[in-house]
Amino acid sequence: MASVASEASAASAFIIGVNGQDGRYLYDLLAVQGYELWGIDRETARGSKDCPWVRPVDITDPEDVRRAVDAFKPGQVYHLAAYHHSSQNAPGGELAELLDHSYQVHVLSLANFLEAIQKYSPRSRLFYAASSHIFGAPPVEPQDEMTAINPHTAYGITKACGVFLCRAYRQKFGLFSSAGILYNHESVYRSEQFVSMKIIRGAVKIKKGLQEQLVLGDLSAEVDWGYAPDYVNAMSRILRLPEADEFIIATGVKHTVQEFVEIAFGCLGLDWQKYVSEQGGILKRSIPQMLGNPQKLMLKTGWKPSVSFREMIAIMVRQVELDG
Repeated sequence: MASVASEASAASAFIIGVNGQDGRYLYDLLAVQGYELWGIDRETARGSKDCPWVRPVDITDPEDVRRAVDAFKPGQVYHLAAYHHSSQNAPGGELAELLDHSYQVHVLSLANFLEAIQKYSPRSRLFYAASSHIFGAPPVEPQDEMTAINPHTAYGITKACGVFLCRAYRQKFGLFSSAGILYNHESVYRSEQFVSMKIIRGAVKIKKGLQEQLVLGDLSAEVDWGYAPDYVNAMSRILRLPEADEFIIATGVKHTVQEFVEIAFGCLGLDWQKYVSEQGGILKRSIPQMLGNPQKLMLKTGWKPSVSFREMIAIMVRQVELDG
């Protein structure tokens, strides 16, 4: 297929994983900024009215990816695709299957895009959404960009491979391939497999008389929680920097699950202790208690969270309550 654009346009972006939490917020953010947009997610695609070519792309097929990159030649590529699995539904015997699916999404597809960019659109800038899971159970706190990568799960192993791929193409070919190491970030687009939305949806249902109790795994677990719109803002800032690099995207502050519960129920005028119980056995694997150091990101880009932990929860509760 002939190339539609002669060179990468700085005001154009290709979002892989556009229907996910981060993809939805990023699409809206860049649309407001006037970007020409094309987003794909599994077998769907969406784009702005000026986008030259919009159709689904098989991200595991190198030829399909090549045609897409060559046709659009985007100024920016955001690789947000992720194969998630819940800590409540992840028996250890499924590791090989998890690795296979995770490899296809986190590694193979990224390699396809990096190779296509290197050959057909070398001026494109790529952002890869990695995860704090690449650190496994780190012995140091907080973690920063120099913390040893030592993943313990299929998700973490394959996300770490993605970081190494970005490094390799950056060093060997001079591509602008940055990686963001994202810590937990929440919004109403989260599914109930994430504890944040399990708490908020449970609290709203209890308030409306649709549910009597909420059972959680570990109220003492500590999490570095941020707000998803803030984190996609960080992604866009990273791609506007003079040089590609790796960045921790986190708040640098931990809160317990119990704190989350207290605030969520308090927003609805409920005493959480009357409705919430703890049952550690519902967790099939341990959750590492991570804390990120975002100082490098803040120094290089001027980024900082726009809302507090309490404000984030209040926003989410209000949105869920209004949505019914």
